[in-house]
Amino acid sequence: MLILAKTAMAIMLGFILAIIVGLLFIPFMKKIKAGQQVSKSLEKHQIKQGTPTMGGFIFIIPTILATLFLWMYGSLEITSNIVIVMFVFLSYAALGFVDDFMKIKFKNNKGLSRLLKLLIQTLIALVFFYIFIRNGGNPTIEISFLNFEINLGWIYGIFILFLLVGTSNAVNLTDGLDGLAGGLSAIAFLAYGLIAWSTSWLSGNNEIAIFCFILVGSLLGFLLFNTHPAKVFMGDTGSMSLGATLAAIAILTRHEISLAVIGGVFVIETLTTLIQIIAIRKFKKRVFKKAPLHHHFEELNWQETDIVKVFWVVGLLLAMLMITYGVWL
Repeated sequence: MLILAKTAMAIMLGFILAIIVGLLFIPFMKKIKAGQQVSKSLEKHQIKQGTPTMGGFIFIIPTILATLFLWMYGSLEITSNIVIVMFVFLSYAALGFVDDFMKIKFKNNKGLSRLLKLLIQTLIALVFFYIFIRNGGNPTIEISFLNFEINLGWIYGIFILFLLVGTSNAVNLTDGLDGLAGGLSAIAFLAYGLIAWSTSWLSGNNEIAIFCFILVGSLLGFLLFNTHPAKVFMGDTGSMSLGATLAAIAILTRHEISLAVIGGVFVIETLTTLIQIIAIRKFKKRVFKKAPLHHHFEELNWQETDIVKVFWVVGLLLAMLMITYGVWL
C-alpha cells in the first residue's frame, strides 16, 4: 500500500505542477514571440509556424520541484542514482535549450551544428560513465533468463555513449507530430518505473521508480497542451532531455537491453531515417516518401491524430511486453 501511495503522489504532484507551469509558460512564450521555426520541407506543418517552443520546461521544472518536495517530505531519498539521473536530465535539457534559443534568435531551424551537439552529448556521457563507475557501477551486461553476463570493461563506456546519444537523438527525431514524443515517453517511463519497483531490492531502484512516476505525471500534464492542435512544442529542450534520461534509467536499473523494446518506436523512427539517408546517398532512391516514419504516413494522407494513436498503441504494447518480461532482460 505504501508503494501505491508513493506512486499516486508522485504522478499527481508532477501532473498538477505541470498544468500550473504550462498555464504560466505558454502565455509568456507568446508574449516574447518565442515560436517554432517549421522546416519549409514540411508543407503540411506550415500552419504550426510560430507555435511556442521550449515546452520541455513544462515537464522539466515540475519534475525538479516534485523531486525536491518529496525529498523534503521524506518520501524520496537523494541517492547517487538520483544525482546521476538529474545530472543527465538537466545537462541534456541545457544543451537542448541552447539549441532552441539559437533557432529562435536567428529565426531559422538550424540551431547548434550537429558536430558541436555530438561533442557536448559525448562529453556529458563520459561524465555520466565516470560518476557511474566511481559510485560502484558494474560495467557488465546481464540477461538473467539466459544466465548470460559479460564484463565489457572500458568498452561499456562506449556502450553508454551509444545509448545516451542514440536515445537522445531518437526521441528528438520522433518529436515531429503533436503529442507523439511526449506520449511515447510517458509510456516508456511508466514501464521503467514499474520495472524499477519490481527490482526494488537493488540499491536506489525505489528512488528511480519514484522519479519515473513524477516524470510520467509531468508528461501527462504537458500533453494537455501538446496534443493536437498543440499549443506548445517541447523543442530540443524537452526531447533531448527525455531521450538521454530514458537511457540513463535503463542503465542504472540494469535493463539496458529492454530499452530497444520499450523504446521500440523511437528505434524504428531512427532506423527509417538512417535507411532513407543511405538509400538517397548511395542509390539515389527513396525507400520512404519522407522520413522519419511518421512523415511517411503523413504523405500517405493519414491524419496526424491517427498516426499518433497508432504509434502510441504500438509503444504501449511494447512497454506491456517489457513490464511482463523486462525483469529478465
